[in-house]
Amino acid sequence: MTKPPSKNPLQHLRSSDLRGIVQLATQATAGVARIAEGVHQSVFDRLGVTGGKASGQTGGITGLVYKSVQGVTRLLGKSVDTLLARLQPALDAAEDAQPGNPQRAAVLAALNGVMGDHLLEARSPFATPMTLRYQGEALNWQALPPMPDATGKVLLLIHGLCMNDLQWRTQQNGQGLDHGATLAATLGYTPVYLRYNTGLHTSQNGHELSTQLEQLLTHWPTPLDEITVLAHSMGGLLIRSAFHYAKQEGLRWPGRLKSIVFLGTPHHGAPLERAGNWVDRVLGSTPYSAPFAKLGQLRSAGITDLRWGNVLDADWQGHDRFQRKPDDRQALALPEGVACYAVAATTAAQRSTLADRLIGDGLVPLHSALGQHKDPRRNLVFAKTSQWIAYRTSHMALLSSPEVTEKIVHWLRPAPAQGRDD
Repeated sequence: MTKPPSKNPLQHLRSSDLRGIVQLATQATAGVARIAEGVHQSVFDRLGVTGGKASGQTGGITGLVYKSVQGVTRLLGKSVDTLLARLQPALDAAEDAQPGNPQRAAVLAALNGVMGDHLLEARSPFATPMTLRYQGEALNWQALPPMPDATGKVLLLIHGLCMNDLQWRTQQNGQGLDHGATLAATLGYTPVYLRYNTGLHTSQNGHELSTQLEQLLTHWPTPLDEITVLAHSMGGLLIRSAFHYAKQEGLRWPGRLKSIVFLGTPHHGAPLERAGNWVDRVLGSTPYSAPFAKLGQLRSAGITDLRWGNVLDADWQGHDRFQRKPDDRQALALPEGVACYAVAATTAAQRSTLADRLIGDGLVPLHSALGQHKDPRRNLVFAKTSQWIAYRTSHMALLSSPEVTEKIVHWLRPAPAQGRDD
């Protein structure tokens, strides 16, 4: 009789995770104290009691208590972090030889998606660095692993928000499915998977991906003739950003980019993030609820970029990302000279105006996934034969749909050579 898997969530933690947990706990405690103090002072304001020097701070003995709580919290957190930093090399020595497990990777991916920018700013060990991965291992440009099966056709797979590269491998009716493996077997691609911190601004990741792809072109073990990209959700915004900055910098890899297949990409944003922005406004509308608006502002820069589908630095630099404002992104067309395909999904059985506007795939409306916009400058022009709608399909099911795989293969399969008369 096989032993059932342990339900203990701590079993997948590594010793280095302890430092990240301490940092998060310290930040959370200090944050709750600030929120409580803000509520406290909101009540005092109604009673005419003077507060502290800054807005939302209490004064007098009350203010001293809150300062003491935050000060002690930071001091304890720093002390424990210092101790764990000294112990970490010895604790990690045995663990480094073991491969990471999917459960831990999934938790870290979700955490990075929600607050990855905060993790990076705090230098948390939980912050995920961007890596290109081959057969489950990060590529080291100074010491590439043996790659005897590498071809001159690379398929780059880019995951979406709160996800990681391992989640391209899914189960459908008890059968494993991986778009990358299928395309490798049928069309001769070599799959390379991207793992990145989805909580950062899309354009920040775009700059880094552009650099990484130039390294890929330089160090690939065989002449690299073609790069094709399969991007899910946020990943589609990321490759558009990377292409833009690579062209600006005169890099070589855009000349090898042949095709991009977008799966459920929110080219013009996702309504759920705009709803989250409304939460900020509602919470901030009264002095009693205003301190709690800080909770809504925990969500990462990557998430707020999904409000309208930001891909450029100029779309967010110099702006308060939590301020409600109209869509003022800079228009950016699809990559010139690249064959672009769009797969959109809807949970509806057939297309209708209501399904387009309200349903979509549960996260992204059809018009956004197809790049359609009422402003002609922002409208992304996909050829009719390069668009496809998957019905009765959710956003995440795009990764496990055999029909989606079939459509991708159809699009990417080389056209048969035309014969000629002698």
